[in-house]
Amino acid sequence: MTALAWLIPAALVLGALGLVAFLWALRSGQFDDLDGAAYRALEDEPPDDEDK
Repeated sequence: MTALAWLIPAALVLGALGLVAFLWALRSGQFDDLDGAAYRALEDEPPDDEDK
């Protein structure tokens, strides 16, 4: 029974941390361009280096 006293709060804290991380990723724009990464993975040519 004492194990549940530790496991239930630990699960709630970890779930809350996961939710906060997901909401942070949404607000910072991590999911804005879902198709771009898929197309970049299929390109044969390396990206152009405009800095050189």
